[in-house]
Amino acid sequence: MRQTTVAGQFYPLSPRILKKELARYFSDLDVSPRNVIGAVVPHAGYIYSGGVAANAYAVLPEADTFILLGPNHTGFGSAVAVSQEIWATPLGEIETDVELARSLAGTILDYDEIAHRYEHSIEVQLPFLKYRFKGGFKILPICLGLQDEETAVEVGNEIARAVKECGRKVVVIASSDLTHYQPANIAQAIDHYLIESILDMDVPELYRRIAERGASACGYGPISAMLTAAVSLGAKKATLLKYATSADVTGDTSAVVGYSAIVVE
Repeated sequence: MRQTTVAGQFYPLSPRILKKELARYFSDLDVSPRNVIGAVVPHAGYIYSGGVAANAYAVLPEADTFILLGPNHTGFGSAVAVSQEIWATPLGEIETDVELARSLAGTILDYDEIAHRYEHSIEVQLPFLKYRFKGGFKILPICLGLQDEETAVEVGNEIARAVKECGRKVVVIASSDLTHYQPANIAQAIDHYLIESILDMDVPELYRRIAERGASACGYGPISAMLTAAVSLGAKKATLLKYATSADVTGDTSAVVGYSAIVVE
C-alpha cells in the first residue's frame, strides 16, 4: 500500500480537521457537475492552493476512474511510472484501476512504485476526490519524470487508447503549479501567457511559450498529456475557473508561486 507522505504537512492528517478544511474550500462554490474530461489543478500546501483546486473539483462529474498525472519532483523511479498499489489517505483507502493500468503494458509507461513513494503532486489530490465522491471510484496515478513534448503526447495518446478499449468513464487530472518564486507581476504575466495556450488546447504552442519565457511551471508534461488525452476523448473547450498566487495568502509579492484551476470539456 502506498502510505501518505505529506499528510500533516501539505494538508491535515486528522480526518476531522481535513474534512473541515475541505468543507471551507467548497463553502462558497457551486458544486454542480459538468461534462469535464480533463482538468488542471495545483499541488501546493492546501493553505496556499486548496481554495484554487476546489474550483475544479467542484465541477467534476462522477467517474469510474480518475487518471492522475503529476510531475516527478524527487527524481526517483522510472521516467513514466504507473502505480498499481492501493493508496492510503486520512479519509480512507483508494484502489487503483489495475485493469486500466494493465492495458498500458508494453507502452512508454512502466509499472513502478518507487517514483510515487515520496512524490506529493498526486497524493494531495486524493482527499479532494474522497471528499467529493466518497467511494465507488478508482484512480490511476501516473508520475512523469520526463516531460518533453514527444513523451507527453505519447502518454496522452496511450491513455486515450486504453480508455477507449476499456470503456471507462474517466476524468484526466493534471497536477501542476505554475511560475515559481518570481515577483507577482512577472509571475502573473508568464502564467496567463501559458494559460492562453492551455485554453486553446495547443500543446506545441504551450511548449513554445514555456521555452520563450523560461517558465518554471513544474507540471507542463502532465498538462500536455492531459490535453492530448482529453482532445482524443472528445474535449472541445477549456475554461479557466480560478487563478491565484501565494501572495493572495501571504501578502508577500516579492517571490510567489502561481496556481490555476482549469477544466476541459
